[in-house]
Amino acid sequence: MTIYKAPVEDVTFLLNDVFQIDKYNNLPGFSDATADVRAAILDEAAKFSEKVLQPLNHSGDLEGCTRHDDGRVTTPAGFKDAFKQLADGGWLGLSGPAEYGGQGLPVTLSQTVNEFLISANMAFSMYGGLTMGAMAALLVHGSDEQKNTFVPNMMAGKWAGTMNLTEPQCGTDLGLMRTKAVKQADGTYKITGTKIFISGGEQDLTENIVHLVLARIEGAPAGIKGVSLFVVPKVKLKSDGSISGEPNGVVCGSIEHKMGIHGNSTCVLNFDNAVGTLVGEENKGMAAMFVMMNEARLGVGVQGLAQSEVAYQNAAAYAKDRLQGRALTGAQAKDKPADPIIVHPDIRRTLMSIRAFNEAARALVVWTSLKSDLAHRSDDPKERQAADDHMGLLTPVVKGMLTDVGFANAVAAQQVYGGHGYIVETGVEQFVRDARIAMIYEGANGIQALDLVGRKLGRDGGRAITAFFNEVSAFAKENGANEALKPYLGPLSTSLQHLQQATMWLMQNAMAKPDNAGAASTDYLHLFGLVTLAYMWARMAKVAQDKLAESGEQPYLKSKLVTGKFFMERMLPETALRLSRIQSGAGAMMELPAEAF
Repeated sequence: MTIYKAPVEDVTFLLNDVFQIDKYNNLPGFSDATADVRAAILDEAAKFSEKVLQPLNHSGDLEGCTRHDDGRVTTPAGFKDAFKQLADGGWLGLSGPAEYGGQGLPVTLSQTVNEFLISANMAFSMYGGLTMGAMAALLVHGSDEQKNTFVPNMMAGKWAGTMNLTEPQCGTDLGLMRTKAVKQADGTYKITGTKIFISGGEQDLTENIVHLVLARIEGAPAGIKGVSLFVVPKVKLKSDGSISGEPNGVVCGSIEHKMGIHGNSTCVLNFDNAVGTLVGEENKGMAAMFVMMNEARLGVGVQGLAQSEVAYQNAAAYAKDRLQGRALTGAQAKDKPADPIIVHPDIRRTLMSIRAFNEAARALVVWTSLKSDLAHRSDDPKERQAADDHMGLLTPVVKGMLTDVGFANAVAAQQVYGGHGYIVETGVEQFVRDARIAMIYEGANGIQALDLVGRKLGRDGGRAITAFFNEVSAFAKENGANEALKPYLGPLSTSLQHLQQATMWLMQNAMAKPDNAGAASTDYLHLFGLVTLAYMWARMAKVAQDKLAESGEQPYLKSKLVTGKFFMERMLPETALRLSRIQSGAGAMMELPAEAF
């Protein structure tokens, strides 16, 4: 069976010391999130994740969800009670507005809690994660009536939320969708069509489900410009906003048979004249849905980190117990027939690579979440703009790289187990299966890379990427005289140069030949991701060194410095490889005719 211990100490180090979030007490909600409050929240989230959710992960995977003949869906045993505990604990509204029943605390804090929940039970966590995303979209684009009707019930966990985009004939290209909306005399719309891959589309956890549905109003323009967003409850509402008990023409046609996340009911949903109300303006549905999609993309990036973390913890525990062979330097466990495999350098390489990624990726999530708080809560227009620039630039990196590497790390952790990693009973193969979807949904990672290269780099004259370059360069220059930081700053500066060279190459070669941008996009995203992780490591190393100088021996901080040095020496050199691939262009990649494949 698997284990999980929430990384509370690491999160505390990031919040208190690296990013010093107490400096932001001028922002709404931050002054309420004192160090004592943060500690209490993290401890309670850890207990809930470790004691309630983690024990349901394996059983939920084996049992899965069941669709009944009448279209009802039941979730695995224990999920309903666990969701009640999630709701009663206020976890769904941790960073939600107080006027709708939330606690108003920083998103930075709620994202750290989300990592714990996802590591413990990814399939379960998605029910709450999608609900929070749906609330975010309604809070930005919904009418006052929609906000007052839906958000408090969702924040309290009485109702859940979903997002309905994909159809059988269209995935990313939503301009091809066929779901139609017919306006009624009372201002509502009748929604008819089929949506697929709808996570949490039907379940027995809540009394109602709030579906956010993309559809095309009769007579709307063709393509993406004619798409509108509607809120469609599973159960019809009375005039006072309470549920009527009458079905609303939304039925689960089937549950998808999928590779992982079996505990989440991923449904085919059939809408048959379901009554919905317009969110925002007609034909402006993508703008509203993008709020939810961007929330979801950051959340999916956290999924990549979370699966990498739980896979690492289990692989490390196994490596300390599994006896196999002797150390190259001589027997280490002389009283045993063999040494534990953690003595072998290649096992250390695997574990250190996963650990070095996890700790830097966690810092990147906290940094980006803090920018989200600034973008939404600061009253300084320049600060909001800079934070929004950061979010636009880094969201595809967080989603794309963290899920690519998170999956690879789950596979690497499975390899540590050898043959036992391929057996269901050990549990590690579930991490591989669950992690795989994160690379696909909320915009497949190839789309994230194209978004970064094709849209985000050149936006506003390159303002966001220029600000990133300036910030990293300034940090390296400011700390250049610190001899102890040179093992971190030297590699950081080199990798930053690689990223700048790659950016310049794209500027010079992608306009005339767009395939060069497409061919370079994934390598560019990973190159960018490596530099951001290196920057996180340099910042963490500086803080760790400063704290060690103040307080002396601290094993946690010394481990931090060693892990960061491993990243710089063994992982960051990959930026040179990525740059070489980018500069090779699209020639050989695009030369073969399609029929040759």
